[in-house]
Amino acid sequence: MAKKTAGAPVLLSGGNPQIAKGEGDVPVQAYIAAMPGWKSEVGRRLDALITRTVPGVHKAVKWNSPFYGLEGQGWFLSFHCFSKYIKVAFFRGLSLRPVPPVESKSQDTRYLHIHEDGQFDEAQLAAWIQQASELPGEKM
Repeated sequence: MAKKTAGAPVLLSGGNPQIAKGEGDVPVQAYIAAMPGWKSEVGRRLDALITRTVPGVHKAVKWNSPFYGLEGQGWFLSFHCFSKYIKVAFFRGLSLRPVPPVESKSQDTRYLHIHEDGQFDEAQLAAWIQQASELPGEKM
């Protein structure tokens, strides 16, 4: 595990920030601020897009990843830092149209990988976020 410098979160393998589990926007913003390099800006863009697309979205940090859902309805999306990309997870991704491109070991989950160029189709991602928010969430 990486050493912690004064006030800085520990970065786990792949540069994923180690942020204490917590509910609400504060721990999610702490996670995003601690995302290394180019990933922090992409994290801010993702969070803003999710918040715009699903007003009143419920946020939390669990298992060193930001989670997004609807209060009392479970989680529909999460993201996580890896060395070369950010993995956006749609927990009911197989039900989205079109289906997000990356398969999972979990039958229903699908992923979108965002690489260092930070490019993604914002309109398509917003459509997936909207669809995902309307499906039953994952209880975790």
